[in-house]
Amino acid sequence: MKKEIKEKDKETRLLATAFTLFTEKGIKDTSIQEIVDNANVAKGTFYLYFKDKYEIRDILIAKKSEKLFKDALEELRKNYISNLSDQVIFIINYVINELSKTPTLLKFISKNLSWGIYSKTVLKIYENIGEEEDSVYKLFLKGVKENNIKLKNPDVTLYMIIELVSSTCFNSILYNDPLPIEEFKPYLYDAIRNLIKAGE
Repeated sequence: MKKEIKEKDKETRLLATAFTLFTEKGIKDTSIQEIVDNANVAKGTFYLYFKDKYEIRDILIAKKSEKLFKDALEELRKNYISNLSDQVIFIINYVINELSKTPTLLKFISKNLSWGIYSKTVLKIYENIGEEEDSVYKLFLKGVKENNIKLKNPDVTLYMIIELVSSTCFNSILYNDPLPIEEFKPYLYDAIRNLIKAGE
């Protein structure tokens, strides 16, 4: 048991160190040697968990994105919102506000926000993401069913919503393009409502 905890601690240290180095120096300028030196683990230990620095980057993107959605869902649970479109927009608004506060995280995740929900298709190592009882994925599918929304493919609709948010908000938050994020939100939320309404 102690060995398992120790091993988990090494993996956690590697992930935390890699994230710091990637956001400070960039992935290209960060070596595996730097990651292991700063995490205070042997180089061989790195390869027990990760194939290369790009795999650790992908896992970090998935985990950071997943946490954003989990936190948003927790906040949603504190409010009484019954309408599915309003629930989705509440979650998206929370995620956008968090990314606006932490541009380094936004730059790191880049336009891969959907990995927080769909990373099981990207990383077999985290297959359980999106399959938990309490997830944005489950909330959306349940909401579609309970509200009898006739979406041709709810899975694809949710994916399109997250991808739309991911790609447009990146430019809007970082470069005010096509508009600053607060001015852009009403257009984005109208588009999201229309995607969900298509099945009503």
